[in-house]
Amino acid sequence: MKGISSKWKWLLLFSCITICFGIYPETRTNAFSSQVIQKGAVGNDVIELQARLQNIGYYKGKIDGAYGWGTYWALRNFQQDFGLPIDGLAGTTTKQKLANASNFNKAWVHEQINKGNEFTYYGGVPIEKQVKAKGTGTGGTATGKAPSKPTTSANLPGGYSQNDIQLMANAVYGEARGEPYTGQVAVAAVILNRVESAAFPNTISGVIFEPGAFTAVADGQIWLTPNERAKEAVVDAINGWDPTGNAEYYFNPDTATSKWIWSREQIKRIGKHIFCK
Repeated sequence: MKGISSKWKWLLLFSCITICFGIYPETRTNAFSSQVIQKGAVGNDVIELQARLQNIGYYKGKIDGAYGWGTYWALRNFQQDFGLPIDGLAGTTTKQKLANASNFNKAWVHEQINKGNEFTYYGGVPIEKQVKAKGTGTGGTATGKAPSKPTTSANLPGGYSQNDIQLMANAVYGEARGEPYTGQVAVAAVILNRVESAAFPNTISGVIFEPGAFTAVADGQIWLTPNERAKEAVVDAINGWDPTGNAEYYFNPDTATSKWIWSREQIKRIGKHIFCK
């Protein structure tokens, strides 16, 4: 009996250690742990921080779980754009804002790291295209949700993913919901024109979440629920309607504070926006 009792004592002790120190996979559903993440930190919280920052276009480096300078400046840029204290510290408010603004497929990200894969994690990019080196990366999506069957683009215009269209609709609604329909299509067309331009990121999410690119991202209106009109405008733009004449910039002359934007070659005005090359 004494041997059995000792055995169970050790088993109980081991169970406590694994729960306390995270040897077993985490089962919590909330984003991040309670710690303040700062430069020099390592571990799963940093992996999630890097993946979420990369998902919305701020972090360009390797997701390796080590909080270095690349992660630091990416987080500061995020904090600046989202009206947070710019200190490079991921505390409660910053983590909550980041969790609300991004997606994180924990199982998929950790699987790629464990396999030694080199990968990116930008929203709107199919998972199979995000794995660059070893492996082929199948299953799951960059939205952080695992669909019951593989997502295809067979019924989507131009081969764009449903996530691309949804994200563009969010941007159109956040930027131009008070504009005439042509003006909403024009904003969608500018996003597509930037994707095709060598001067900008080559993904929908990369363009939309490029730091400082869109006011709706900076003030959080990107996360308002778009109406069907905004989605229709996106589809029209993807199907080839470009009211802007291939513009890559636009601005509201009544509210613009940048002198630089006035230096761009103007193409036309649609509603309240002037569209430029």
